[in-house]
Amino acid sequence: MTDFFESLVRGDVAAVGSVLQALDEPARRRLGDELMAHVRRRRDNWWWGKEATALAVAAVGTLSTATKAATLLGRRSVMLRDADPEPVVVAARQRGVTWLADLAYRLADRLRRSEPWEGWHFTAGLLEAEKVAPPTGDAFVAGWAYALWWQRPHDGQQRPLLDRLRADPFLEALLPRLFEVDGVGADLSFGGDGQAVPRALAALATEGRLDPALLLDGVLGRLLRGDRPHALRPFLALHEQLAPAPDEVAARASAYLRLLADAPGPVATAAQRALRDLGDAVELESLSDAARTVLTRPEKALVRAQLSWLDRLARQHPERAAEIADVLAVGAEHPAADLRDRAVTLAQRHGHQPVATLTVAVAGDELPQPPQPAAALPPITEVDELVEEVSGLPGGRWPAPAVERVLDGLVRLATTEQDRLAAALLPVLQRRQVGAYDHPWSVFNLSVQLHGVLLAAAAPAEAATRRDQWSGILSQSLTRTLRPFRNRPAVEPPRQSALTLVYCARLAEIGQRLDGRDDPGLLAAPTSATGAVDPAALYERLAALGDRPVWRWDLTQALLRLPVGIDEALAARAEALGTMAGDELAGWLRGDVLPAPVHQVVTVGRRQRRGTYDVGYDRLPVRRTIVASAPPEGVADPLGLLTVPALMNGRGHGGWGDLWPVLLPGHRGLVAAHLLPDFARAAQEDVREAATVLPVLAECTGAGGPALDLALAYGLCARHEVDRVSALDALLILAAADELDAPGVGRQLGALAADSQVTLTRVATPLRDAVAAGARLSVWRLLAAALPPLLAASIPPRGTPDLLTLAAETAAATGVRIEVRGLADVVARGGASRLVTEARRLATALAT
Repeated sequence: MTDFFESLVRGDVAAVGSVLQALDEPARRRLGDELMAHVRRRRDNWWWGKEATALAVAAVGTLSTATKAATLLGRRSVMLRDADPEPVVVAARQRGVTWLADLAYRLADRLRRSEPWEGWHFTAGLLEAEKVAPPTGDAFVAGWAYALWWQRPHDGQQRPLLDRLRADPFLEALLPRLFEVDGVGADLSFGGDGQAVPRALAALATEGRLDPALLLDGVLGRLLRGDRPHALRPFLALHEQLAPAPDEVAARASAYLRLLADAPGPVATAAQRALRDLGDAVELESLSDAARTVLTRPEKALVRAQLSWLDRLARQHPERAAEIADVLAVGAEHPAADLRDRAVTLAQRHGHQPVATLTVAVAGDELPQPPQPAAALPPITEVDELVEEVSGLPGGRWPAPAVERVLDGLVRLATTEQDRLAAALLPVLQRRQVGAYDHPWSVFNLSVQLHGVLLAAAAPAEAATRRDQWSGILSQSLTRTLRPFRNRPAVEPPRQSALTLVYCARLAEIGQRLDGRDDPGLLAAPTSATGAVDPAALYERLAALGDRPVWRWDLTQALLRLPVGIDEALAARAEALGTMAGDELAGWLRGDVLPAPVHQVVTVGRRQRRGTYDVGYDRLPVRRTIVASAPPEGVADPLGLLTVPALMNGRGHGGWGDLWPVLLPGHRGLVAAHLLPDFARAAQEDVREAATVLPVLAECTGAGGPALDLALAYGLCARHEVDRVSALDALLILAAADELDAPGVGRQLGALAADSQVTLTRVATPLRDAVAAGARLSVWRLLAAALPPLLAASIPPRGTPDLLTLAAETAAATGVRIEVRGLADVVARGGASRLVTEARRLATALAT
């Protein structure tokens, strides 16, 4: 059967079929057993296109049950996307197979919801050949939705979608499920504008092929259940194509009212438009309930239209004007000042009398005292706990506290329970494919070295292959001692970032420590969740070591994690230890610490274009404001900790930025300078989760300076909400600790926006949330500093009126008067533009 398997691997479907035709049933079944064994042991075990078709023909022609065939064809290495079902059906007919439909159902159950197109056409071809009802599982329905607009190139002449739908044997069975499967709207619009399928379905309803009421009810049900915005767009488009008549809307008024109140903005707008055309057919009580919710929504166009609708109803029904005026008054609490003013005007016009209230100005923030940073988790002392910690680590970058805790646990357990650790840890690392894709020549690579230490702890033979590399790393680092800071020979700047250099040296050192016995753990193990090490704890660790040698990079990292400050009493005790490490600690506690760098705010351009085809170049920002740092005059910086070069955009981006705060937890401003390009990318390049480390940075200690101000400004302007929320949390942490330089953040924010480096419209929401949390004065001081450069711009950036509104509110709430340069000039322009209106509002608040 050598020729059979060679034909199979070549994807020669005809040759495979010819071999099968010549076999009787017992021979087919014996060949089926060989087929299963062949697929299992084949090294290049991937089946595509013709190869997958040939394999499917062989499976149907030799295996005895649908279960076996589905197990073989359902392997992840078998790609049925481009497989042709026709030869498989022919082979099944020749053999007299009765379970082809069962095979199709089993393959449908194996379709992945995330990739429903993978094998859907093949499965659907089998179902059509057997003339059986299609399955209605989520993945099969999603694959059908995908297939509605996408035809494979080799399917013959491309027929229009409408013609294909008319002849689709699955239409009646799957159409109701199209409105029930979550996320299927994304499959309907994938690769297109999302309009083709809605247009075709509406055309079939017009022809009478489909029931328009079924489609409308399905659309409303889907919109009521909700989904991601892009997954709802095709259904919203179908609603517009159906254009329901007023009587159809009236019969479903309760559903439309629910959409008006709770659905996403575009859906609520469509519901509002449909209901407005009904006139008096909508019960005023039901509409009033929905309107109270609508008037608190953030979508300004939706709220403005609702106010106009209620105004019209009040004029049409004067006997109920007072009732409607009470609903209009709800809009007086809207965050947008122009909508508040409009709501108050309309409510008073129709008879609403506001209740007079006495307001008392609050002159300051009302924030709770920030809690002390949490203590670090206790060290890992059990093999099972270490294995569990490694198993729970995410697939990408690992959290800094977890990295430090795992490294400390490895040193402890690899030197005391090597055999148990290896037996328990190795299967976990193999299952997670740790190190499987690491390049063997990649040396100063943090991920590679971290994987290497884990593998060395789990497999002692692995340690032997890495010792030379570890020795090379440490030998290259011999001249890069942290101290003395002055009066030492010049050292060439490191080629790697300081973070990579220190951590790779530490990991190489830890790899060598795994050969020791009864290691007490890392000196640098943090005692605080911020990464800091308590000086007294470090002294106790050194005292417990006695005459045992101290690992140089472990001590270096421990010293860098000490808080800045002089402690003469503890320094004397450390000196009394009579060890070199004790003397190092004593000197540090007496003020011989990492010097403060010299910071300079600079604006850099983007790198040069690389050749004629440089995809990423056009996505780089034209300008970026960062902070360059350099050591003070006469201070050496062999590790590069104090040096932050002013690199052009697109150069020098590193990874593992979450480790910077735990590397230098007492130097907040320096860490911010190193991470500033990442924070800027969150705002300028739409990178997600690039600023989530900001709250950790805020909990660290040390002066922030311009780098921290810029970091917060970029974070508040980040593209993704998770990053803006992180910036908000950091701002509140600093404000509560009275460590926020609000004017500094404001000045940087205003300068960035005036220079078109960030999107200003993203800022209002996190700042409003900060006000709601109690940081009224901090936000007002920030805005008072941000507004002058915005107002001085030839064309103030979009979003400036929103900040003027918030400034007026916070100025009035705090009762603190701060001069805003340029405000009077804008007010003097006159006119009714929103910029002038909101500037006038702020000027009034300051005057009163």
